[in-house]
Amino acid sequence: MSTHPNILLILVDQHRYDCCGFVGKFPIHTPNLDRLAAEGAAFHQAHTTLPACCPARQAMLTGVKEEKLGAYWNYDLRYATRWIDPETPTWPRALQQAGYQTAFIGKWHASKSHKPTDYGYDSYDGDVPVFKAQFARQMPAYRSGYMGEPDPLPLEQTRTHLEAQAAVETIQQLHAGGRPWHLQVAFHEPHLPCRPAEPFAAMYQPQDIPQWGNFNDDLNGKPYIQRQQLRNWGLEHYTWEDWSNTAALYYGIISQIDDAVGRMLAALEQLGILDDTLVIYTSDHGDLCGAHRMLDKHYVLYDDVTRVPLILRYSRAIAPGSRIEAFCNHTLDLPPTLMDLAGLPPLPQFMGRSLLPLLQGVTPADWPDSVSASFNGAQFGLYSQRMLRTAEWKLVWNLTAEDELYHLSEDPEELINRAEDPACAAVMTDLKAKLKARLDAWEDPLAGHVYFRDPTLGAPAEQVIPRPA
Repeated sequence: MSTHPNILLILVDQHRYDCCGFVGKFPIHTPNLDRLAAEGAAFHQAHTTLPACCPARQAMLTGVKEEKLGAYWNYDLRYATRWIDPETPTWPRALQQAGYQTAFIGKWHASKSHKPTDYGYDSYDGDVPVFKAQFARQMPAYRSGYMGEPDPLPLEQTRTHLEAQAAVETIQQLHAGGRPWHLQVAFHEPHLPCRPAEPFAAMYQPQDIPQWGNFNDDLNGKPYIQRQQLRNWGLEHYTWEDWSNTAALYYGIISQIDDAVGRMLAALEQLGILDDTLVIYTSDHGDLCGAHRMLDKHYVLYDDVTRVPLILRYSRAIAPGSRIEAFCNHTLDLPPTLMDLAGLPPLPQFMGRSLLPLLQGVTPADWPDSVSASFNGAQFGLYSQRMLRTAEWKLVWNLTAEDELYHLSEDPEELINRAEDPACAAVMTDLKAKLKARLDAWEDPLAGHVYFRDPTLGAPAEQVIPRPA
């Protein structure tokens, strides 16, 4: 195994796990992602730690949970929040210090006032200059808002493909440098509004898109904020016929991204370095895109927004066709994994675990049987949530609303809230204990909340509120 592989990290924005061809759930065409999965390892239970762009990207850059960083929500919304200080240790800087050439192309969204070059990247090409000029000159205003529409530009002039071309040229330059390299290519897509170009705009017809299994969720017994979401976006009366066109465009832009990924893989093959390169494809979080009749990703911790594709290809260390069902929180577990595969020690602040044992077919005896995620509000107001998910159950603790409990083995679409079901009381107690342990480990500021007032869960005595006599 090469001690210092090249590292190509492809990070996209709002790609649902189930919208990949190799998953086999929906009729979506992703031949290059399917190839990566066939030639490498695909994680089928990878979940983000916080389904919002800025916090998730800061966690992935540092290997530290968002709340510990003070990154509670997107910094460019109505409420001020922190972004990481340039002095914060990052794994790209560690690679840089170890002799790696480093470069960043595409969507940054991890700091309002600092660029990737302040965190360990030698170069940064944000919105490719040619695209910015074309966008200003040729792109009409969005006619359909967040619901999407075809892109009027030729495919070669779209953002996905200009960024892919910039990536190909950067890979060629890095290869000529004679040292191992790391390149992150961060696509803006498939974040709504989706604007695929031809031939991808017409690849899927709305009438052929299967309805999400949870589209007809009546939201009964669930937090009021979920119904409010529909009102905020004006979606109360949208039918699947209204949504199917947006879903078709979402499929189309994912297939367009896949084509861009294929161009980068072809460049690695032409240079003869594909097998010397660790290729990772993942997303910061998922997307509702009509699931539960909602838009975007706010105020919910459904699998639609927490579960993401995670594929790693590196033939010198990863057996081809590996299907990994073990849970991972990829924003925290990828940083130690990348350092491990690069032959470098983990940074002291890392809060995740290297995935290398799983990639080599070994599941450690103490590997977690659950994942967690959090949300702190943003789009329309602040709203805190903490979640713990096992293979069978999901608990969502909503601090200002009723909790949610879903029996995933019987209700995989998360339609029926069982939190108040007396038959589930023991399950609730068990999941609360596991959630508290996870929040303690993450040094979450809510770990000592009165929610955990049961003395067996370790609540501080001064926070135990006595029940009325």
